[in-house]
Amino acid sequence: MPRDSHQRAAEFHELAAHAHRAAAAHHEKEDHQTGHEHSKQALEHANRAFQASQEAHGKSVKAAEKS
Repeated sequence: MPRDSHQRAAEFHELAAHAHRAAAAHHEKEDHQTGHEHSKQALEHANRAFQASQEAHGKSVKAAEKS
């Protein structure tokens, strides 16, 4: 079960990274409105990644305690 939690956290981290790259590309093209939307999306994904990482860590600790 902890592996699934870590995988979920990794997926959110990847989504955040993709959104950050998209935001940077749009800002570079001076499309600031779209860049801002991608930045907002990146922040949302990063927050979910953080929450999922904390959850995964907690599950890993519990699994290690049972071993």
